[in-house]
Amino acid sequence: MTSANSLEPSTPALDRPALRPDCGNCFALCCTAFGFTRSADFPVDKPAGSPCHNLAPDFSCTIHDSLRPRGFGGCTVFDCFGAGQNVSQGLFAGKSWIENPDSKSEMFSAFAAARQLHEMLWYLVEAQTRTFDPDASRRAAELRNTIEQAAGGELSDLLSLDLQDLHSQVRSMLIEVSEEVRASYLAVGDDHLDSALKPGADLMGKNLRSRRLCGANLRGAYLIAADLRASDLSGVDLLGADFRDARLDGADLSKALYVTQPQLNAAKGNHATSLPSDLEMPSHWQNG
Repeated sequence: MTSANSLEPSTPALDRPALRPDCGNCFALCCTAFGFTRSADFPVDKPAGSPCHNLAPDFSCTIHDSLRPRGFGGCTVFDCFGAGQNVSQGLFAGKSWIENPDSKSEMFSAFAAARQLHEMLWYLVEAQTRTFDPDASRRAAELRNTIEQAAGGELSDLLSLDLQDLHSQVRSMLIEVSEEVRASYLAVGDDHLDSALKPGADLMGKNLRSRRLCGANLRGAYLIAADLRASDLSGVDLLGADFRDARLDGADLSKALYVTQPQLNAAKGNHATSLPSDLEMPSHWQNG
């Protein structure tokens, strides 16, 4: 971590590989801490703080290989960004909420907070590497250090953290880098982007097939069931965009901004879809 006499932040310890879920070292916190209601994503109701009825005694899922056909598609698009194992093995020293029932409430609250911190770190790693501005890269590293200290510090400090303030700081950083990166695509003089392509846009079911969308700002856009097959999304800001059932066959997302694994897991694609190097093709793409 940064020392008092240091002019530059130390290199943050948590890179993207460390921000991937390691379910074998987690006490099934996503299957217990959070609740869900019967919907297209879940076939039953589950109150927050209660174990899913598909949870095995060893914290594994008894229907993991058939979640989608059984109606638990919502489970397949969840990602804790590595918060589960860090809370389980770090903050609670490998002692589960079953072994120590009195820890249950604090563990679940810590997981909810840590997941938000880890998701922020996921985006900041990208912001730090995508910016062309050394000052912006330094500030992104400083934010990463601040968040890592909060995620790896004392439990009481984590539970009392002002997450809203951190969200605000991270959001400003991500927007700054997004504007810079997107400008490099828009500067070539293309005028192909129509007024419908904007943050928070309702693009549900829209035909965007074989379009060159480079540099568009689709932050928070509703792309549910949109047809993006064979489209170029290089430099497109996709922070928080809803990709449920979006068609991505043959699309190029390799240089898109702020893509996450849950977004891909919610979409439809194939082997011809180009993905960022640190994301994986969802299994249901491979199986058609």
